[in-house]
Amino acid sequence: MNTKKTWNQHVVKKENKFIVLEKILHNFPISRADIASSTGLNKGTVSSLVNELLKEDIISESGPGKSSGGRRPVMLLFNQLAGYSIGIDLGVNYILGVLTDLKGKICAEQQTNFSNLTYEEILEEMYKITDSLIAAAPESPYGIVGIGIAVPGVVNKDKKIMLAPNLNWRNVDLKSTFEQRYSVPVTIENEANAGAYGEKNFGIGKSFNNIIYVSVGIGIGVGLILNGQLYRGNNGFSGELGHMTIEVNGSKCSCGNEGCWELYASERALLLNAERIGLKRNKQSEITLESIIDACNNGESEAIQLFENIGKYLAVGLNNIINTFNPEQVIIGNRMAEAKKFLEEPITNWIHDQSLWFSQKDLNINFSNLRTHATALGVAAFSAEEFLYYTIFQNKVSSAL
Repeated sequence: MNTKKTWNQHVVKKENKFIVLEKILHNFPISRADIASSTGLNKGTVSSLVNELLKEDIISESGPGKSSGGRRPVMLLFNQLAGYSIGIDLGVNYILGVLTDLKGKICAEQQTNFSNLTYEEILEEMYKITDSLIAAAPESPYGIVGIGIAVPGVVNKDKKIMLAPNLNWRNVDLKSTFEQRYSVPVTIENEANAGAYGEKNFGIGKSFNNIIYVSVGIGIGVGLILNGQLYRGNNGFSGELGHMTIEVNGSKCSCGNEGCWELYASERALLLNAERIGLKRNKQSEITLESIIDACNNGESEAIQLFENIGKYLAVGLNNIINTFNPEQVIIGNRMAEAKKFLEEPITNWIHDQSLWFSQKDLNINFSNLRTHATALGVAAFSAEEFLYYTIFQNKVSSAL
C-alpha cells in the first residue's frame, strides 16, 4: 500500500472539507450547487463533504431556497450552536469573561475588578469566572470547545507568557495550567492582538484589511492587521509599541525602559495627572476614568485639559505608527474609547498637522464600537476557529499516517 498517497488523499479531502465549511460559514444559507459553482469542486465531492459535516453537527439543513429553474434547493446553515467558546480578557485591574457561540454571539458574560493581587489570587478569580461561564453554557453537541485568554504582555509562539510588566509576570505557562484544570484546548494571546482580531471580525474594522488597533487601558498595546491577517512578528512579539520611547530621558517604565509611550498616554497616566492637579474625586473618594469623564461632561476645564494632553500624547505615538505602516484604519479601543468625545479632536488635529500628508490619504481614525469587549470576543473567536480547524484536519488525518 502506498502510505504517502493515502495520506495525501486524506489531506486533500480535509482541505476540501474546510473550503466547503468556510463557504457555508461566511455565506449561509447556501445550497450545495452554489458551493460547487463558487469553489470549483464537483457536485459529488461537495455532496459527500456536506453529508460528513451534517453528521458531525457542524452544519444543518433548512427549508428550500429560491429556485433558478427546476426543484427548489435545500439550504445549508452553519450550526453556530454546535459548541461554545470562552474568551477571557485579563486586564491589569479587571477580568472580563464571555461565553460565545461559534459565530461570536455573546451568550453570557461576567466581570470582576481587582487591585494588587498575586498571580495565585488572579488565577482563582479567573477560575471563578470560567466556572460560572461553563455553568451558563446551554446543552450542545460539543460543549465548551476551548478557552481563550488574552493577557497584557508578550506571548511567544508556544503561547507562553514571556513578560507582562504591568502584572509583574515573567515566564508564566498559563496555557498548561488551564488545560490541566479544564481538559479543553486553551489558547493564550496578547490582548491587543485579540482586540484587533475582535474589531476585524465583529466591530468597526470589518471593512478594512490594514488596521492598527491601539488598546488604551492602564497600559497601551497595539495589534496589527496587515493585508487582512493578524501580524504577530517573527517570534510572536509584534505590537509592543506601548513601550516605544517618545520622551528621551523620560520616566522609568515597568518594562525597564525609560520614556515609554504608555507612561504618557494611558489610563494610568490620565489618573496620575488627575491626582497631581487635585481633581475633584467621586463619592467613593477615588479618581477614575469615569469620574473624569463626568467632570468633563459637567464642563470642568481642568478635566477637559487632562484629555487634551493625553490626546496629544496618544497622537504622537499614533503619528509614528501611521508613518511606519500606512494603514487604512486606526482604531482606538479598550477603556479609553469611552472618552471619544474628549479625545477625538486633539488626536485628529495633531495627526492632521504632524503626519506625512500622503500617509493621511484614505486614512480612517475610529474609536472602537465594541469598547472593552473587543479583546474577549477576539480571543473567543481564536478558540472557536481552532476547534473547527481541529475537528476537520486533526481528528482523522493522523490515523492515515
